[in-house]
Amino acid sequence: MAKHGKRLRRAYEAIDRDAFYGVGEAVKTIKERATAKFDETIEVSMNLGIDPRHADQNVRGVIMLPHGTGKSLRVAVFARGDKAKLALDAGADLVGAEDLAEKVQAGQMDFDRCIATPDMMAVVGRLGKVLGPRGLMPNPKLGTVTADVAEAVRAAKGGQVEFRAEKAGIVHAGVGKASFTEQALIENVKAFVGAISRAKPSGAKGTYIRKVSLSSTMGPGMKLEIGTLVGG
Repeated sequence: MAKHGKRLRRAYEAIDRDAFYGVGEAVKTIKERATAKFDETIEVSMNLGIDPRHADQNVRGVIMLPHGTGKSLRVAVFARGDKAKLALDAGADLVGAEDLAEKVQAGQMDFDRCIATPDMMAVVGRLGKVLGPRGLMPNPKLGTVTADVAEAVRAAKGGQVEFRAEKAGIVHAGVGKASFTEQALIENVKAFVGAISRAKPSGAKGTYIRKVSLSSTMGPGMKLEIGTLVGG
C-alpha cells in the first residue's frame, strides 16, 4: 500500500485539484502519469443535474466510440437455430436458450453484455431479477433485443459503450487505454460526452452537465473544462 501511495502522490504532482483543464491537456497529463505495469483504462465521469429516480430524468443509451475501448467484451446471446449460429459466427462468447437461462439463474454470468432475439424474451424475462441489478437485461432501446444478432454482437465487440446514470446522477465509462494516442482518446472522450449531452432527458432542469472529470485506473482525476468538450 505504501508503494501505491508514493506512486499516486507522484502522479498528483503538478496537478491542481481545483483547476479545470482543457481535454487535450488533461489527456496528455493523464497518459504521462499512467505508469502502472498494465495498460490502464482511461475513464470519464460526469456529474449530471438529474434525479434518475424519476422516470422522465433517466439517462441511458449506447455510443460507438470512434476508436473503440481497447477492452474485449464477453458477449452472451439468447437465440435459437440459425440466429444462434449467426451470433457464434459474429464472435459471441456464449450462445443458448433455456440452457443458457439455467446457467444464468445459477449465477454463471461470465459476460459483459447480453443480447437476445425478440422470440427469446419470454425466457429472458424470467431472469430480470438476476440480470437487471447488473445492468445486463436486454433492452430494445439499447439495441440488445434484436433480430440482427450478428450486428449487435459485432457492435458490442467493436467498441460500443453502454451508459446509464446511477442514483446520484453520475454516469461513467472507460473510453480507451493509456496506450491509445492522445488524439484517439480526445475523440473518444468528446464522442462519449456528446452522447450524454444528446441524451438529456425532458425532465432535466437547470444545468445538465455539472462536472466532467478524467482519470486513469490507478491515477488522479482531473476536472475538465466543459466548453472544450461540447463547444461551449
